[in-house]
Amino acid sequence: MSRVLELDRNPRVRVANLTVKALLVAAFAVALTVPLSVLEGKAMGFRAPLFLAPVVIVPIWHRLRPLDPYPHTGDAFLAAPFLVDTLGNLLGFYDRYPVTDDVLHALNWVLLVLAFHGFRFRKVHDGRDARLLGAGFGALAIVAWEILEWAVSEDGFGGAGGLALTYGDTVGDLLLSTSGGVVGSFLGVHWFLGAQARRAAHP
Repeated sequence: MSRVLELDRNPRVRVANLTVKALLVAAFAVALTVPLSVLEGKAMGFRAPLFLAPVVIVPIWHRLRPLDPYPHTGDAFLAAPFLVDTLGNLLGFYDRYPVTDDVLHALNWVLLVLAFHGFRFRKVHDGRDARLLGAGFGALAIVAWEILEWAVSEDGFGGAGGLALTYGDTVGDLLLSTSGGVVGSFLGVHWFLGAQARRAAHP
């Protein structure tokens, strides 16, 4: 059995998952109701539906097609990048520390690809090409994200965001997030795939 199933049954992982989601909801409750100067121009109202979606996506899926055990591991890692980014804005890190955007692009893609493997290794026990699949997922995700940011910067969503993108920013984000995805993929395979399956993948 893959280790991720053991983690999904662990009460501590369940608590961690619920904590991440509760913090994300609380962060947006503050962001949407408290006028904070650090949030000016950050389009938190536009971000809210997208960033809060991970709170409900997996529970809705679980209700439609019950999962046993509930995928707390993947669910927590799916919500974590959105919590980290929101806290970065709430705490003013993006304004005070210019390197924040670069650091979080890498870190959040580590978390996102860990979510990918957290879901994948619940039923898949074949580790062959798993690292490449995870890295590819991360690369596709950052391409989609950059397209969304470009659409916002072009006023494609009612002027939300006020982003000012440059070619250098976009290429840098692609590089950092793809690199983070590679790291997350290696970590996910190491942590979530059972030792026996890992040995089978590398005889």
